[in-house]
Amino acid sequence: MISVNNFRKIALGLAEVEEQPHWENPSFRVRKKIFATLKENEKRAVVKLTALNQSVFCAYDEHVIYPVPGGWGKQGWTIIDLRRVKASICKDALITAYCTVAPKKLSEPYQRI
Repeated sequence: MISVNNFRKIALGLAEVEEQPHWENPSFRVRKKIFATLKENEKRAVVKLTALNQSVFCAYDEHVIYPVPGGWGKQGWTIIDLRRVKASICKDALITAYCTVAPKKLSEPYQRI
């Protein structure tokens, strides 16, 4: 489990991240590109992943991490149930989402070999 506040803290701790409203939900952006949103009342997050990374994270537990239904999911948008996910897995998914949209110079320090 990871709290909404801890999710927000991790996201805002990444280089050049800003929190801005996206419809009625908070979004996290790097250079104006959204990489994550929060549905605070539902205790869910949505992150942007590549198709490969989406399949890897969804393999963790398809009831905890799964593609957004429809076309958004096919574009890599992935739901995370914050009440049920391990904090370390959520942090990895969030950082991976950041690296998916951030410029290479910003994402390099977070890349794993």
